[in-house]
Amino acid sequence: MITFSDVSFTYTGDTSVLSELALSIDEGQFVCVLGANGSGKSTFSKLINALLVPDTGTVTVNGMDTNNPDNTFAIRSTAGAVFQNPDDQIVASLVENDVAFGPENLGIENPELRKRVEESLAKVGLAGSGKRETTALSGGQKQRVAIAGVLAMHPSILIFDEASAMLDPRGRQDVLNIVERLHHERGMTVVMITQHMEEAARCDRIAVLDDGRLVMTGSPREVFGRVEELRAAGLDAPEAVQMRETLRQAGMPLAGDPITLEELAQAIWQSLSNN
Repeated sequence: MITFSDVSFTYTGDTSVLSELALSIDEGQFVCVLGANGSGKSTFSKLINALLVPDTGTVTVNGMDTNNPDNTFAIRSTAGAVFQNPDDQIVASLVENDVAFGPENLGIENPELRKRVEESLAKVGLAGSGKRETTALSGGQKQRVAIAGVLAMHPSILIFDEASAMLDPRGRQDVLNIVERLHHERGMTVVMITQHMEEAARCDRIAVLDDGRLVMTGSPREVFGRVEELRAAGLDAPEAVQMRETLRQAGMPLAGDPITLEELAQAIWQSLSNN
């Protein structure tokens, strides 16, 4: 569905932000892209929906080459993006008008347009909120509106570029719950750019960028088992993994390799029950 083939990109023409990146994301996968600041994560996301195009190499989305300007409209209809600051995406004073903005620009007419707005708001937990003013919403609610606006365009790929970074823990959890539901219930392909290890622990696959290069890829359990390599890339393991290793060093036998706090709590309970 998404293929990066030997992709390199620079903003200034002399310092590479991405270097010879090769990565494929299959239809229906939930992929988290991790990396320290300056690793190229956001550039990676913008290359998917042709906000940027590579200097060398190719990016294809559903077989469409992003370098071909004739494909730009179709690619952006296929791959919808939600960014870090919801205020940067909200364009209307009323919630329903904001959600309608994208599909309206795709030429969707009533009553289909109205139906999409209502369905999209319901999917993000804002049913009945169409008449609310966007300025009166919390940060988490604004991000839900931004997600609803993307969903109303019926994309098959969702890109979340640090979409939870400006939210409090509850807001981050709400956004992640929406993402997981869209992935599991609707089979949507999700690419999440994040620095929150706990978010990445819940995806299908992780790709780690370091200085514009892909240095690791695999399941969360595989990637988070390579703690020293994560540190070399400027990243910490999730809190649960760090606690797991501390407990093992203290002599507590823990079954398996828990990577979430829920899994760790269960492993601790089993260990205590067996002793």
